[in-house]
Amino acid sequence: MKLTARIKNAVSAFRAPPIDLNDERLLDWLGITSRDKRKVAEITYFTCLKMLSETMGKLPLKYYQEIERGKIRAIPDEMTKILQFRPNPLMTPTTFWASVELNCQHHGNAYVWLRSERPRDRYGGEYKPLDMWLMPTTDVQVVMDDKGTFGDKGRLYYQYGDKRSGEQRIFNQDEVLHFKTWYSLDGIMGEPVRSFISGAIDGALSSQEFMSNLYNNGLTASMAVQYTGDLNDDAIKKLEKKFTSKMTGIENAGKVVPIPMGLQITPLNMNLTDAQFFELRKYSALQIASAFGIKPNQINNYDKSSYVSSETQQLAFLVDTASTRMKAYEEEINYKCLTLRKQGMGFYYKFNEKAILRADSQSQMESLTKAVNNGIYTPNEAREYLDLPSEEGGDQLVMNGNYIPLTMVGEQYGKK
Repeated sequence: MKLTARIKNAVSAFRAPPIDLNDERLLDWLGITSRDKRKVAEITYFTCLKMLSETMGKLPLKYYQEIERGKIRAIPDEMTKILQFRPNPLMTPTTFWASVELNCQHHGNAYVWLRSERPRDRYGGEYKPLDMWLMPTTDVQVVMDDKGTFGDKGRLYYQYGDKRSGEQRIFNQDEVLHFKTWYSLDGIMGEPVRSFISGAIDGALSSQEFMSNLYNNGLTASMAVQYTGDLNDDAIKKLEKKFTSKMTGIENAGKVVPIPMGLQITPLNMNLTDAQFFELRKYSALQIASAFGIKPNQINNYDKSSYVSSETQQLAFLVDTASTRMKAYEEEINYKCLTLRKQGMGFYYKFNEKAILRADSQSQMESLTKAVNNGIYTPNEAREYLDLPSEEGGDQLVMNGNYIPLTMVGEQYGKK
């Protein structure tokens, strides 16, 4: 739903039945019947959704506390166990966060209900979270209380209508994690990328369907049948049906078909090379991918790529695309899932972006060795990266004893 005109009377808005955005009659009236479902079938668009969703799904969420000497791993509490181990009884964290990102990218917004046993109090007090549930984007309406009917002015409320049970519920903004895309003119509601590149997606989908039909016809182009004399409509249809069944389709590819005397068949050949079909299709795929921030090698385009450039593109994807998504998620989670007391004590959640840049074993061992030898990691911290247990005496930083502070450089050559 687009918040271009805010609802002035919140009470009447809550009483009104929710609009079913999946109603075929409504979509047909708007001229968009089953349009979105067709877009997902386009392979480049599907790949971009898959890449972004799997990226958020595979990132581990860590719980830290900032203290005087730096950040440390915090002891997991009830909320942390929900976020890290099981958001709800039906979903793992990987499935949960991947589904959230999929809704966010395809619809522009994703909504997560934070269910608790007692009312939420951001200032502290008794509060016990139970689980988190993803609400389908098309079943949620967002309303802003401009008049302060329910309390403070300008607060958001989320109306959710369950299609299966017919139940409707209303949540305040503290009970819902609201994730959105980067494109948001009002900062409240996001817009899906597909709404701005629908022309490119439709063109790519049409070319994909054309190639599919061409394969189904046995790579046989259309043909013109020339005959002498005049035939009525029924005879023309029978003639067309006869030759269509014998000369088209994969099962007829390579067959010899006898032609009666007086008939001449002329293939209407279309040269895909002359039409630059594949070049245009590849260009459309790159346009769609760039709109999502996906790099060429991630959609299997290696025309101008090498191992080094592919590694660089992966790093660029982390910096340009994934880092923005991670930061947006972290900000919403830290604001909604932590009380003000815990925020003041330095607790926060952070995604581990290193999961995207996991190197090969040799490169990983070299980097860990350098970090340990130069006093950056303790031996036990390096062992933790390798999923090895800690050892006694491995919590101390070690480094080369020949190193001296910069302020003492040269003193070793002086006389006492």
